[in-house]
Amino acid sequence: MSAVDLDAQVRGADIDRWLASRFVADAAARADLITLYAFEAELMAIPARVTQPMLAEMRYRWWADQMDGVFAGDPQKGHPVLEALADVVRRRGLERTALDGLIEAHVGRVHGDPHDLDAFYVGPMQAAARILAGPGHEAAVEAAARVRGLAQTGRVDEARALRAEANRALRRLPAEAFPAAAPAALIRNEAPEPVRRLRLTWAVLTGRI
Repeated sequence: MSAVDLDAQVRGADIDRWLASRFVADAAARADLITLYAFEAELMAIPARVTQPMLAEMRYRWWADQMDGVFAGDPQKGHPVLEALADVVRRRGLERTALDGLIEAHVGRVHGDPHDLDAFYVGPMQAAARILAGPGHEAAVEAAARVRGLAQTGRVDEARALRAEANRALRRLPAEAFPAAAPAALIRNEAPEPVRRLRLTWAVLTGRI
């Protein structure tokens, strides 16, 4: 699977973040961001591929085990997402906590646990910001990540109420990292793609969600 294939995988799995990634001017940074999102897409697809929670958990445990190789620079050979992720981890200094936490949150979901907003949304958005602008911007995207998480889980009124706080924090985020936070601007999940594109363009131009 090439970089083009990973891009297509993310486009099919998460159109909002794929659209936002188009605003990353640096091609290498954009490819690294897509790698992170492709890893998340692999995790999100598991419940659709198996019907039993225990089978899904087994697959998540496999991914959890693979993190040892990813962070040791020795990913499973022949697995394009793991190989690409190991390279991003090495070059961008990603922290393992967020990826481990995301996998564990998925395990909880297949067993009926409520969404863990920090694991599903905050950690990944902080990792995305690190890819685009380096470390030190975790706090700037935390509220924006929660806005996105609340909107994605149907808590739209709470998402809107948090947006002003998120925008204040986003003033500290470097412009090159804003595409990591831009999907938080898409609170209306039912909006058609052209509207979503316009909304993302407005968000990137203004630095606000």
